[in-house]
Amino acid sequence: MARPIRILVAKAGLDGHDRGAKVIARALRDAGFEVIYTGLHQTPEQVVEAAIQEDVDGIGLSVLSGAHMTLFPRIKELLDKDGASDVVLFGGGTIPNEDIEALREAGVAAVFTPGAPIAGIVDFVRRECGKRVEV
Repeated sequence: MARPIRILVAKAGLDGHDRGAKVIARALRDAGFEVIYTGLHQTPEQVVEAAIQEDVDGIGLSVLSGAHMTLFPRIKELLDKDGASDVVLFGGGTIPNEDIEALREAGVAAVFTPGAPIAGIVDFVRRECGKRVEV
């Protein structure tokens, strides 16, 4: 029997709004994934350290502060530097459509904007993060 998919739901930076992150964390848990929530005000270094310690398959980063063009690339850079480039980085929040392609090019696997169907996020996690479980 394969182990459950493990996801770290993270809030990085000074963003103090976490209702959306908690909704996603609960939806992922209800879908059968193991979910670790970091809490508010984490640094990118803390997020990556927790991801490695918890041996997660994916990081779901919630950004509402406007710092998405800094936080996502920094977390991806740290994952690569720490030998965890196979951890799937995805996320969402108030991210303008014109920034999504640049984030994808920076290594973010998917960006979910407000109103994205939870079922679509669950399907993405099952499909993309599940690849690490199958290895």
